[in-house]
Amino acid sequence: MTVVYTDGACSGNPGPGGWAWAVPGGRWVTGFAAETTNQRMEVAAALEALRALEGDVEVVSDSTYVVNCFRDRWWEGWLARGWKTTAKKPVANRDLWEPLIELYRQRHDEVSFRWVKGHSEDVMNDLVDKLAVRAAQQQAAEAGDGTPQVAVESLDARIPSGHRVVVVGARPPAIGGYDDNPIADELRRRLIEILAAKRELHSDLVVLTGLGLGAEQLAAEAAFAAEVPFVAALPYPDQERVWPPASQARYRDLLATASGTVVLQARSPASKQQAGAALTRRDAWLSRAADEAIAVWDEADPAVGKSVRRLQDAVGEDNVWILRPA
Repeated sequence: MTVVYTDGACSGNPGPGGWAWAVPGGRWVTGFAAETTNQRMEVAAALEALRALEGDVEVVSDSTYVVNCFRDRWWEGWLARGWKTTAKKPVANRDLWEPLIELYRQRHDEVSFRWVKGHSEDVMNDLVDKLAVRAAQQQAAEAGDGTPQVAVESLDARIPSGHRVVVVGARPPAIGGYDDNPIADELRRRLIEILAAKRELHSDLVVLTGLGLGAEQLAAEAAFAAEVPFVAALPYPDQERVWPPASQARYRDLLATASGTVVLQARSPASKQQAGAALTRRDAWLSRAADEAIAVWDEADPAVGKSVRRLQDAVGEDNVWILRPA
């Protein structure tokens, strides 16, 4: 059996993307797209691998989006419903899923899928991750045999070392408002307990937060109280300039206590659309950097739900912890 590792990457969602597949000690191939999504690149990587490799193949991916389609047999429902989801909406990325599923149906006795946790020191998973990121950044395709020459360290030197926990989630008023209140106080207390417990497991624990209003700022306060360093991943400079004065002051105080700051875009956006795109790119960066995540979510807010799904796809469902507001 041929074991092939696959991965996809995207700078922004949508944005420039890349995919890669590699056989340990054997062939490897990368490709790219100018405007795409992370999920499309994950599916493209698996599709291109199966197109290229014959016989018995095990596809190893850190994408639950790809692996669960076959493990949980999503594709059978899609076909039975005429390429509609259970919500009767068109299946996203059908143009890639359709040829991949057709290959699988033709070769179902030969093809299997296995999930591997991303960023978990799996050498081959790390390799295809770096290849996919390089393809996205350079917008160039590559191919070869043997182990390709890629840097051992992350291609993005801004990602801090250590066991990285990303915290995302609810904003006011879902946490009780902009000021201190019983809901926010309880969430902060629970975050402190969680981070203190994780610090016992990982001495190199570091929290990553965007320092946005709500859960992201509670995460910074909890990290400080639990004596866990936190790094502020900011979408652009002066994100607080449109907030109320008291919120601006609180933000600046928190920023001063951060052990590091990463500003992902040099210029402030000129419109709400540009600001939204910058936040999307920030969320994609956090997903790539995460080892695990905590999401403050009532399981109803669709914006937080989107972040949760992106993180689950990056680190696996079992490594995204849902913390519900009281």
